[in-house]
Amino acid sequence: MKLSPKIKKALNDQILLEASASNSYLAMATWCEVTGYQGAANYFYAQSDEERTHMLKIVHFLNDLGATATIPAIKAPVSSYKSLETLIKTALKNEQAVTKAIHKIVEMTQKEKDHSTYAFLEWFVNEQVQEETKFETILQKFDLLGRDKLGINEIDKYLASEATTTNEPAA
Repeated sequence: MKLSPKIKKALNDQILLEASASNSYLAMATWCEVTGYQGAANYFYAQSDEERTHMLKIVHFLNDLGATATIPAIKAPVSSYKSLETLIKTALKNEQAVTKAIHKIVEMTQKEKDHSTYAFLEWFVNEQVQEETKFETILQKFDLLGRDKLGINEIDKYLASEATTTNEPAA
């Protein structure tokens, strides 16, 4: 199977997005760790690993097709946040951007009748629904539990418990 140059470029652009997301979550984890949110730090370290796994799935897909993945340079992510809630809102925005990009590639594959790439991307489409839902659920916790120190502490504990359940196996 041969990829069109347009889809190959879109998948390589997606590698950049996934790599940037991984770095962004790594920076978020670092901010959480030094700010005293150990549960959130563990959660975002796991998220960073997950995004790297997503990137590798695309790298392997391209390489397996002989299309050769391009490993991009990535710019430094934001490394400081006003609050844990602001950080979570940023993470949700990042996931929404990734979802939009995946949907664009899916549309391309449909237009070009590239069924193999379309089938490959189905996993990402489903994954993005889960990712956005996770962050929306965390944001709801701020309304439910509050934004005072006790509420934030409960959210940090919740993130700690989620960190241990969200690790997906490597590709």
